[in-house]
Amino acid sequence: MSGEQKLQPVLEMRGVSKTFPGVKALREVSLTLYPGEVHSLMGENGAGKSTLMKILSGAYTADAGCEIRIGGESVVIDGPQSARDLGVAVIYQELALCPSLTVAENIYLGRELHHGPRIARREMELACGDILKRLGASFKPNTVVSTLSIAERQLVEIARAMQGNARILVMDEPTTPLSSRETDRLFALIRQLRAEGLAIVYVSHRMAEIYELSDRVSVLRDGTYVGTLARAELSADSLVRMMVGRDISGFYKKEHRPFDPGKVVMSVRNFSDGRRVKPSGFDLHTGEVLGIAGLVGAGRTELARLIFGADERISGEIEIDGVPVSIRTPLDAINAGIVYLTEDRKGRGLFLDMSVRDNINVCACSRDARTGGVMNLARANERANGAIRELEIKVPNSKVNVGALSGGNQQKVLLSRLLEIQPKVLILDEPTRGVDIGAKSEIYRIINELAKRGVAVIVISSELPEVVGTADRVLVMREGELVGELGGYSGRPITQESIIELATGAGGESEALKQAA
Repeated sequence: MSGEQKLQPVLEMRGVSKTFPGVKALREVSLTLYPGEVHSLMGENGAGKSTLMKILSGAYTADAGCEIRIGGESVVIDGPQSARDLGVAVIYQELALCPSLTVAENIYLGRELHHGPRIARREMELACGDILKRLGASFKPNTVVSTLSIAERQLVEIARAMQGNARILVMDEPTTPLSSRETDRLFALIRQLRAEGLAIVYVSHRMAEIYELSDRVSVLRDGTYVGTLARAELSADSLVRMMVGRDISGFYKKEHRPFDPGKVVMSVRNFSDGRRVKPSGFDLHTGEVLGIAGLVGAGRTELARLIFGADERISGEIEIDGVPVSIRTPLDAINAGIVYLTEDRKGRGLFLDMSVRDNINVCACSRDARTGGVMNLARANERANGAIRELEIKVPNSKVNVGALSGGNQQKVLLSRLLEIQPKVLILDEPTRGVDIGAKSEIYRIINELAKRGVAVIVISSELPEVVGTADRVLVMREGELVGELGGYSGRPITQESIIELATGAGGESEALKQAA
């Protein structure tokens, strides 16, 4: 965007507030958007970004007293169809497509063309063909959506917005499911749409994306508008300070002192599933934070699930405190003192329609159940409230459903459930995926506190600064094999460059790791 002072805003949201029962989600928030700009919206989870965008999309109705202007005219958005009629299109992180329908049928969903009582499918396919060509799509209008990749399905969503003559396009964390190559293609398309005059609101937690795409960035914190920065004003320090209200620029910086391990709490030998994990082994020490790094598909999660008994292995022995244990199921692992925080907290971790209290107590309530197996509600409340205080979970009370919480607070609830088991070994798989910078800082604090108490922690992460900033020692996997060690007794520093060397095969292999396996 150039010369924004000469342009009329395509969107003005003034004094927008939103109240839910017991919660003020937005307080007098304003947002201005110009044609031909990418305007990024940032803030911690729970800051109000999604609420503001849902008001713009018609999913929510704002409190009385606000004003929304589109194209200079005051408008009332009283539902999703109203928003679409006004030229607002939203592409959510969870794509809203019907997999069993064709591309053309999805693009025209709710606005089908007809020949009398019959849907004019051929005409719809012809009409959307030009849009798909303009977007560089390789698939046809009659392709069934279920056969498309996630990146291709995003193109269908964008095509639907363009076919509906959208003037404002909202994109909510669009790169989360994409590979690096797919992300590059999406960025090229966003720049093309911007050059054509489309106004884009881009919601993301990823700083690199914000720097690469944004003409301006607006920040929300705790439901309030903090400010807007022009591209020339962007810096990590300024954005972080605006988002969290404090300086946490050093929260990735761990002091790597000389390796002084405690006793070996867990020994893993020769673990393999015969497919994606080759024979692997290592020792884990009391109070140690061990990072496991590698490229996507290297086998990190698969190794963790084998240790936890979630997947079947064909070989492997494990000792806890020097004593051999048999782990064939997750319950075996829990009984041995090993717990695992899954990378898929919504699908495999939390019960989203249950309360915070019940989620925290799932694994511990049987310990203090009353005669006949009746849940001890007093003890359950006490346990939940204690976890809320200790992990600083932002929630009005423990009876709120977990599904209503932000990603960072959901992650803390899941973590608190595992800690109630009082584990010796805690495996964290992508512990900060989908959470904001402030929540990351809190999770790192929790990891450090657990290590100080003597808990052995394994951190699996795709974010190299996170691995470098949290781990005392790092093991690197490549193609299902542990190929190198950094820190510890290896003599090699823990850096992003050294991790990449090992992960890509540019660095040497660790004979010690091969022998341990």
